[in-house]
Amino acid sequence: MSIVDDVLEWLRTTVLPYRSPALKNMRRGPNMSPTGPNPLMLQFFTWDSKHPNMSWWKHFENETGSLSELGFTQVWLPPPNKAMVPQGQGYDAYDLWDLGEFNQKGTIATRWGTKEELVQAAAAARAHGIDIIIDAVLNHKLGGDRTEVFQAIPVDPHHRLRDIGPPQEVEGWTAFDFPGRSAKYSEMKWREEHFSGLDWDHGTKTKGVFRIVGGKHKGWSKWVDRELGNYDYLLGIDIDHRHPEVRKDLLAWGAWVLQTTGAMGFRLDAIKHMDRRFLLDFIKHARKVDGRQDLFAVVEYWSANVELIKPYIRAFEGLTTFFDVPLHHNFHEASKAGSQYDLRTILDKSVLKFRPGDAVTFVDNHDTQIGQTLESWVGNNFKLQAYALILLRQEGHPCVFYGDLYPNKECYDEKIAAGLKQLILARKNFAYGTQRDYFLEKNYIGFVREGSDHSNGRGCAVVISIDDDATGDDPVYTLRMNVGKANGGKRYRAWLDPDSSQEVETAADGWGLFTCPQGGLEVWIQV
Repeated sequence: MSIVDDVLEWLRTTVLPYRSPALKNMRRGPNMSPTGPNPLMLQFFTWDSKHPNMSWWKHFENETGSLSELGFTQVWLPPPNKAMVPQGQGYDAYDLWDLGEFNQKGTIATRWGTKEELVQAAAAARAHGIDIIIDAVLNHKLGGDRTEVFQAIPVDPHHRLRDIGPPQEVEGWTAFDFPGRSAKYSEMKWREEHFSGLDWDHGTKTKGVFRIVGGKHKGWSKWVDRELGNYDYLLGIDIDHRHPEVRKDLLAWGAWVLQTTGAMGFRLDAIKHMDRRFLLDFIKHARKVDGRQDLFAVVEYWSANVELIKPYIRAFEGLTTFFDVPLHHNFHEASKAGSQYDLRTILDKSVLKFRPGDAVTFVDNHDTQIGQTLESWVGNNFKLQAYALILLRQEGHPCVFYGDLYPNKECYDEKIAAGLKQLILARKNFAYGTQRDYFLEKNYIGFVREGSDHSNGRGCAVVISIDDDATGDDPVYTLRMNVGKANGGKRYRAWLDPDSSQEVETAADGWGLFTCPQGGLEVWIQV
């Protein structure tokens, strides 16, 4: 790389102004408008998702009607590609061009089902007004068909720019022939020249991190995260996105999978480990597909430090949103700290606070589940409060987790699911109009939405608490908030406690006293 390239990249990521926020120029569901309905994404899988009676794609197809009724406009599906093992989730990517169509790796169907079932489910989603988001795993490949012998240098796993040995001969699983597909859709066969690193020398049965050298290899990409010195290598056989044949094949796949499935966007996995210049080209190329000029894209840059995310927001030129990992970690820390956490700071140092138009907010996902590598589960003592903060506020684009909504063996709680459904319906019906915040007390905060034409003028008032142990004779918190003069003299009832006879009547100027149980929350709606 030349000094000129270095200077230009520095300008792009640290100096030049931010582009227009991504969400305003993206499709977030069919027939969206600035005034409503509220768009909403669902992650339709957990890490170990498996339906007992049907394929996962068939299960999704059967749920599309119910999801539409709840108000979902987008569904993020798991990686649809053939994995290295029959029950692989797809993050162990073997063949992107096999969506469950060819007999490879001991199976025709993927863990999730066949290509035919996927296409049929996607069509059902479109018929119910739901867009499909494809999980694209472009960082690595696993499950090579044959080994190859080549030169590589072992590097320090904790500092990838530090060599810990001389070039040596290694044997790696880098030959991908895809014999079951017989070159349908793509004729490319992958070889060691298409990769930059690996973690297993099959010849000596040695595990480590090896940088492939020799021939036209360029080493690690420079345009990746600087964690561990250079975080190009993550796992498996690391793809070199600078290789012209790699670029051609992956760009073609992006367009093909959109056209084949009818999907309207991508979730891009593990971007801190990939050449960001290639990823930007990938998104721009996908936007040239018919009907995808406003393609939805969200990336996973896993860091709780928003300062590390900011250069990437600049680099992606307003063409992708970012999962708000810092906000998720705030939720996680709040659930651990309980009443010691200051709720007034719950949104601080998040993507949502910094650039709300670039934030896809979430509470938990498949990676944060208990037992997973990125475990940071939000406890039930704060789960619904966290969902209220992403579902009922006007900023950001919220994503609900299947594990919190649907019965499953990993992380389901019936009470949480019931409350979450009510919050989702509150988003659909009431969370509109001007927002006013009342982040005034350490253990309880609130906000109001004044309502709009889409909600027949009705908004909502939300009070959230984190206090774990009720104290005193009256275990409730009371917050004085103004719902707007247009809502003056109106009566409000508790949405989450329909059996309660308690009502709040606002004064003529819109002020009212709204409550929630200590350690809980309440959403107040007009009677």
